[in-house]
Amino acid sequence: MSLPIKKILFLVSLIMVNGCNKPANDLALQNLLDTAISDGVPGISAAIATKDGIIWTGVAGKADITRNISVKEDHLFGIGSITKTFVAVVTLQLAEEGRLSLDQTPQDILGADVVGKIPGADRATIAQLLNHTSGIPSWEDDPLWKKEGRGEKLDVKRLWQRKDTLPYIEHTPLTNEPGEKYSYANTNHTLLGLIIEKITGNDVVDEIRNRILTPVGISEIYLEGFQDVPKDKLANRYHYATPEFKRDAGIAPEFNQVTDALIDVAPSNLSVEWTAGGMVASARDLARYAAAYRNGKLLKAESMAFVKQWFPVNDKYQVGHGLFHTVISPSKHPVLGHSGSVLGYTGALYWHEEKDISIVVLANVGTMHIGQSLPNASSVAMGTDFMEQAIVFANSQRK
Repeated sequence: MSLPIKKILFLVSLIMVNGCNKPANDLALQNLLDTAISDGVPGISAAIATKDGIIWTGVAGKADITRNISVKEDHLFGIGSITKTFVAVVTLQLAEEGRLSLDQTPQDILGADVVGKIPGADRATIAQLLNHTSGIPSWEDDPLWKKEGRGEKLDVKRLWQRKDTLPYIEHTPLTNEPGEKYSYANTNHTLLGLIIEKITGNDVVDEIRNRILTPVGISEIYLEGFQDVPKDKLANRYHYATPEFKRDAGIAPEFNQVTDALIDVAPSNLSVEWTAGGMVASARDLARYAAAYRNGKLLKAESMAFVKQWFPVNDKYQVGHGLFHTVISPSKHPVLGHSGSVLGYTGALYWHEEKDISIVVLANVGTMHIGQSLPNASSVAMGTDFMEQAIVFANSQRK
């Protein structure tokens, strides 16, 4: 039986060491990125970090297909729901400081005039917002929002404001009783963003910068639409234009088809996501953040234990208060982290539960509402080969 071409390419990368100054596992990691490009991802950037800093970076493909611009290490990508991990950290820091209780409800803090029409806002706790057991429905699932927030009715020039997504779910039924079961909802982190700003009196951008980015030594992670983003560093954004996407969201008139599979969604912005998914970052900086988080630099031990109070999602995943836990099969590597997908981008951030290895993979292709599994940042990052080669590379650096 002949080997699949992907497997052949992977094996070749392992033996192409003679005449090259890179170790085999470095080449193997790069090959996994190159394979993603061959599979249809426009551009991709990855980084691996330990407590001592970045130990590996790799890029492949195009930041801009039309202008033939290759991805560089300092290119910024939308990170989608990985944004939620920053919001969770700030929320838990405020709890550490006694400025909020995790047993409070959004209505306790924000008032009925702000969230009184949101189902469950008077009953779900902050802790339940953090682990998506609040039962509050997600504005992202609303059929009209899909068209107005990402699809055919999108106003690409609009900068959405903090509370603009909430009316889409006002007076709708609860997904479940608070605490009863897991039900992922962007609304949870929209509410957490409002809570952070209410309690501190500051813009959430400033709280994230002062509490996380500056202490870690990161200067270039941004919340798009709420602070200036260096456009020359922002990778162009693309989205899979599947029949399902066309049916459920539709294509905005300003979006152009660039390949049979991809539309260019560059005219859009991530302001609609805000604290649920609006950040952009380089893979390198995001991996530095992941390593700091993993190694207890951002939260006290009690808070880290609270993050890791796992609640079942399905037979593969568990959710904590800000992170997910799974085991990469068949290698049985236990990992913690978060993935992200928004219009134009996908991302994955996770770290090994037992080994000091943190991994980030970002790609400039979106998968929301596409109705099928297509190559993206998470499919690369969560593949057994990537973690295996990351471990080998980290071990080689310690020798």
